[in-house]
Amino acid sequence: MSARTVKTRLVWAISLLAALAILAVGQREHARATAATEAVRPLGSLKTVAVPRPSRVSEFVRDETAAIALGKALFWDMQVGSDGVQACASCHFHAGADSRSKNQLNPGAEGGDFTFQTGGPNYQLEPADFPFHRLADPDDRLSTVQSDSNDIASSQGVFMSRFVDVIHGSAQDLANHQSDPVWNVHGTTVRRAAGRNTPTNINAVFNFRNFWDGRAQNDFNGVNPFGSRDPSAYVLKALDANNPQKVRVSLDNASLASQAVGPALSPFEMSADGRSFRKIGRKLGRKMEHLRPLENQLVAPDDSVLGPISNYPRPGLKTSYTSMVQAAFDPVWWQSPAIITLDAHGEPLFSARPDRERTTDEYTQLEFNFSLFWGIALQMYEATLIADDTPFDRFMEGKASALTVEQQQGLRIFQDKGRCVNCHGGPELTDASVASVKEQRIERMAMADGAMASYDNGFHNIGVRPTQEDRGVGGSDPFGAPLADSVLARRGLLLPAKLDAPIGRNERIAVDGAFKTPGLRNVELTAPYYHNGGQLTLLQVVEFYNRGGDFRENNIDNLDADVRGLGLTTVEKNALVAFLKGLTDERVRWHRAPFDHPQLFVSDGHPGNQSSVTAGRSWKAVDKLREIPAVGARGYARPLPDFLSPVS
Repeated sequence: MSARTVKTRLVWAISLLAALAILAVGQREHARATAATEAVRPLGSLKTVAVPRPSRVSEFVRDETAAIALGKALFWDMQVGSDGVQACASCHFHAGADSRSKNQLNPGAEGGDFTFQTGGPNYQLEPADFPFHRLADPDDRLSTVQSDSNDIASSQGVFMSRFVDVIHGSAQDLANHQSDPVWNVHGTTVRRAAGRNTPTNINAVFNFRNFWDGRAQNDFNGVNPFGSRDPSAYVLKALDANNPQKVRVSLDNASLASQAVGPALSPFEMSADGRSFRKIGRKLGRKMEHLRPLENQLVAPDDSVLGPISNYPRPGLKTSYTSMVQAAFDPVWWQSPAIITLDAHGEPLFSARPDRERTTDEYTQLEFNFSLFWGIALQMYEATLIADDTPFDRFMEGKASALTVEQQQGLRIFQDKGRCVNCHGGPELTDASVASVKEQRIERMAMADGAMASYDNGFHNIGVRPTQEDRGVGGSDPFGAPLADSVLARRGLLLPAKLDAPIGRNERIAVDGAFKTPGLRNVELTAPYYHNGGQLTLLQVVEFYNRGGDFRENNIDNLDADVRGLGLTTVEKNALVAFLKGLTDERVRWHRAPFDHPQLFVSDGHPGNQSSVTAGRSWKAVDKLREIPAVGARGYARPLPDFLSPVS
């Protein structure tokens, strides 16, 4: 061995020992600081965490590779939306999130405000609009407020309309125009924007619940996001092919499946109001000559999942959705020859296939159960979207040089002075993870005002906006029950997990205005930030925490105790930002496998601005569509622009 080799290895070993010492000191300091509040899972490489998996998935899926292919096709297919434009991917095409910046505002409708403040319908956001709560001194929350807006930087979806029916052979549903009093420019209707900023779906499989307010339950009922909260949810199982039976489904570790069935029927995101999943199944679940999967979208021949069935250089896939479902799922969920209709009470009726073209209210078992296939297939696909090869992950695996000296300083701040790890702990960098919540679903902790309270693990009020504007997990589900597990436990409807004592009838609950803690990998790519999209840059995010949030005094009854002034210097703030940039998986930036995908055309506002818009022949504004090119496993030659970066 040469002297140079010995010296190189010695330097590497010393660097590794120093890095491990830095990590150990930070974790000891953090442990002392949090001993009186809550347990925090140690940081680590995400490669050390098993991907959460439904324990009974084999009862439904017979070919996981086929299920992943089905899920990817459905996720990216524009035909799924009522308008033939909106796909799931329309809001998740950039690092799993949305980088569009025109016609992306919601006026704060969740809190009852329908008046825009930052801009208006079809407004083009600008860097100068951020942060939405602007202070004279960004490190002092009590300094002069220069401007404030409760608007939400979100994602545009569909035009306001009422579903009538599907049309044989058409990607567009028949829908009636509804006058939109909010999203219009001088009477011309524009696309609506959802009520919260779009979170990334990358690594979302690690979340115990999904959506910002946690309404997508860990248990999937095969029909909607609400799991066992909806006792009326059922699908049809055909153990006897001629006699399908109503059955209830409960699939654990399936919050992504629960989440997936929400947007497809949302009158803001993808659907005309009043559409059902049976109708989506009726539209897509026909023979290939009617609607080929990804009919109008190119699929790269080297797509890491869909390449073998790509129809390239022509659009679409060389198969049908019916064939894809049958290949992926056990026949008991689709094999019945019976035709199913619904009676006046919504109960299924079974009959022989008619000797004529079926009406759109006559379903096969496959069409009737389409929500089941949709949810599970999308979960199977999204479970492959794991970003675990960041500089931080490599550093945690023992490569000391993976993080720069500045980033290592940022990591120390992340763990101790910044208190970031108190909510962004564990290898997943979130206490909303399956591993964290299953360990302790409900926690007790001293809140910002010093009083003890119970709250849902993984959900925190950090003072982004006044609590009353959006209650988050403190809200209710469609059945009138509270979304918060801790409230259910206080009512005796949920057994508290690992609490030292049951929650008393009068015990304080701190859930109002609390939102799910997001994981932080690829955060560099997913601006704007928080549930309201009110911060543009990572430095603005760090300044927010440095000043102790924006609405501490307003939210004090529910505010997390760790949201208080940090006293970071300029050097420390920059180091923390540098560390956060060390959480980027370059495969995500460049759309390399498994983050490659079909071609997509996204609505990118409308020609004109918030004062004047180009109207089409009908009641709605003309769409401006932007192409997201198809990309194969090797990724793009140049990355897509980030939020508010120039579009080439």
